[in-house]
Amino acid sequence: MSGASGLWPLQFKPTSIQAGAVGTGAGAKSAGWLAHFSETLDQGTPSIDLLRKFAFEGLTRTGVPEALGGDGRSWADTVESIAELAQYSLTASFVLWSHRTYIECVVRSNNPALRERELPKLLSGEWAGAVGLSNAMKFVCGLEPMEVIAKPISRAESPEHKWRVNGVLSWVTNVRSSGFSIAAAAQPSAPGPVPVFAFRSDMPGVQRGEDLALIGLRGSDVAAVSLNDVPTAAEHRLHDNLTVWLTQVRPQFLGFQCGMSIGLARASIATAHERPARRAISDPHLVGLSRDLEADTGILYEGLNNGRFSSDPAALFRLRIAFARHVQQALHLELKAWGGQAYLEDQASGFARRWRESALIPVITPSLAQLEIQLSLLK
Repeated sequence: MSGASGLWPLQFKPTSIQAGAVGTGAGAKSAGWLAHFSETLDQGTPSIDLLRKFAFEGLTRTGVPEALGGDGRSWADTVESIAELAQYSLTASFVLWSHRTYIECVVRSNNPALRERELPKLLSGEWAGAVGLSNAMKFVCGLEPMEVIAKPISRAESPEHKWRVNGVLSWVTNVRSSGFSIAAAAQPSAPGPVPVFAFRSDMPGVQRGEDLALIGLRGSDVAAVSLNDVPTAAEHRLHDNLTVWLTQVRPQFLGFQCGMSIGLARASIATAHERPARRAISDPHLVGLSRDLEADTGILYEGLNNGRFSSDPAALFRLRIAFARHVQQALHLELKAWGGQAYLEDQASGFARRWRESALIPVITPSLAQLEIQLSLLK
C-alpha cells in the first residue's frame, strides 16, 4: 500500500487521475520508517542518512531516463514520491526536492562530460545535489542584480581555467558537509549570455557556512555558500545560457516543488478527518478541499508529462500558488477539527510541526510574491 493510500481514509483516497497516472507511488516504501524520524528531522538531529536511504529505495532514480541509470518513469512519478515523503516529513521531501532537482539539471545539461562525471554518485546518494538559483531567477525577472560574478582569467595566469567566480548564495538546501554540488549562475564581466555552473564543495574557494537557524526543517542542511575566487572552467558548466536553461528546467524545478505542498496538504486533511466528533462542522470543506487538491494534482501531472508548462509557464505559476493556498486551508481545517487540543503537544500528533513546515511554502524560491509579479508581467 502506498504512503498516500495508507494515510487517507476511504472517502479521501487520491483521485483516479493521480492513481492512474502515477501507479504505485515511488515514495511508498519510505512511509513506514519516515514517521519515526519526522520530529528529529524537523529539529535538526537526524540519526539517518536521508540520501543513502532515498537511493536504497530508488527515489533518486525516479523519473530519470533508464539510459542514464534511472527507472525511466515519468516526472509525475517524481512529484508523487516527493509528495508522499511530505505527508510524514517536509524536511525529507525538501531534501529530495533539492537533490532530485539538481539531478534534473545535470540530466538536462548540454555538457555530457559533466553529466557522466556527476550522475553516478548523485544517484547512489554518495554526493548531495543542491540548487542555488534564487538570485538567478530574480535576475532573469528583473527583480535584482546578479550577485555572483565570473571574472575572466588570462591563459598566462591559469591555462586550465577560464573564470574566477565570486559571490554568496545566501540560502541553499541539501549542502551536506560530506560533499555537495550546487547549480548556480555567474554573470561574466563581458556582455553576453550568463553561464550556469556546477560548483563542487571540493573546489578551491567554495565555502559552506553554518546551518541557518530555521524555525523548523533543520535537518535539511540549509546554509549559505560563499564562492571566493573559485577557479572555473568549461568542464564545470551546466549550461552556457541561463535564460535558455531556466526555460528548460523550470517545469521540473517548480513542478517537483509542488510535491511538498501536495503531501503536506494531504496530511493535514487526513488528520482532520480523524476527528469524527468535530468533523461534522468541517466535513463539507474537507471534501471540497480534497477534491480541489487532487484535481490540481492531476492537472500538474498531466502538464508535466505532456510538456505544456514549457510553453505556458503561467499555468504552472498559478498551480504553485494554488497548492500553497491548499496547504493553508488544510492546516486551518486541521486546527478547526482538533480545536484547543491542537495546541497541546501530546494530543494532535504532528500538528505543530506541520504548522512550522507550512511557513516554508510561501517563501521558498520562487516565492508567491515573485510568482504574482511574474503573472502580472505575462498578462
